[in-house]
Amino acid sequence: MEVKKPNTKNLGTGFLYFYVHFVTELICFFVLSSCIESAPVAWLIAVAYDMLAFTPQSVIGYVSDRFRRIPFGVIGLALLAIAVTLQQTASLTFVSLTILCLGNACTHVNGAEVTLRTANGSLSHSAIFVAGGSFGVISGKLLAALPAPLWLLLLLTASAVPFALAAEEYLKKPTETDPVPCRAFRYNDPRRNKYLVILLSVIVVICRGYMAYGIPISWRKTTLQTVMLFCFMGVGKALGGVFSDMFGIKKTAVTSLMLALPFLLFGDNNMYVSLLGVMFFSMTMSVTLAVIVSVLPKAPGLAFGFTTIGLFLGAAPVFFIKVKGFLPNCIMLTVMTAVCVGCMLISIRKDERHGKLV
Repeated sequence: MEVKKPNTKNLGTGFLYFYVHFVTELICFFVLSSCIESAPVAWLIAVAYDMLAFTPQSVIGYVSDRFRRIPFGVIGLALLAIAVTLQQTASLTFVSLTILCLGNACTHVNGAEVTLRTANGSLSHSAIFVAGGSFGVISGKLLAALPAPLWLLLLLTASAVPFALAAEEYLKKPTETDPVPCRAFRYNDPRRNKYLVILLSVIVVICRGYMAYGIPISWRKTTLQTVMLFCFMGVGKALGGVFSDMFGIKKTAVTSLMLALPFLLFGDNNMYVSLLGVMFFSMTMSVTLAVIVSVLPKAPGLAFGFTTIGLFLGAAPVFFIKVKGFLPNCIMLTVMTAVCVGCMLISIRKDERHGKLV
């Protein structure tokens, strides 16, 4: 198998926004965990959070594509600071939750914009950015259990501002004026209609979002095991981009999903087997984004918004229709894996061979 050297130019944007994403999810899940703990309708708050955080990102992404001078990263962090302050001092649950979600959406869109626009077709940049969220989610949940003081949360939020500003510096180059900033992303099968490619990619995101809640993990009984679960998720997300750049996006996408299935099915009572499955399963996160960007090279923010809509559509049914039992979950995971593999085989073009796309 041919191994290519990953494109490391401007890779700093991925690491800078890894931290911004980490802080964003930490603050969000600190507030969310605190709200759910004191609410009689916890599931309603969780649904509202997913809807308000995920669905506006397509609109914000569209605006960000059109008006690049709007500092959505800094705006998002400011909204997070306001949200956590209101939640901690005034107990305004739904007001703080709404502001929190808008802040979440702004930082996510800006992270996607910066990492995609500076990547020159590489998946590693956005994959590293996305990976930071998993570490932030578990950190926010752990801090909510302490609980952490407000000053610490505000300090963490403020610490992410220089990282967001530094990431923006990478864009202040001639390439930023390119009317097609993501022209180097050419991972879609050119024989397929672009709307079909977007639809198939969103279907993969929806299936993956629902599947994540059905993974058999009866082994998870301690805080340390939960931390390891989220860490392997984060590592998988980052490796998905790196391996795609090294071995090819189609090989990575299809192989990782097919490898994940047996580990997920037979890892119910074995943490080590299950964690490998979770890592492989998480590797397709960057792939679907890259494919959608390939058909929307002028609008990376909007492309990212399509993936977050898919995440909401995949997560929302879990609150109403959840497959229960080991065997039914195994069947669901197998069927949805087959659907995802089929969609990716149709929508993704063949990998590079001897430096040429085929």
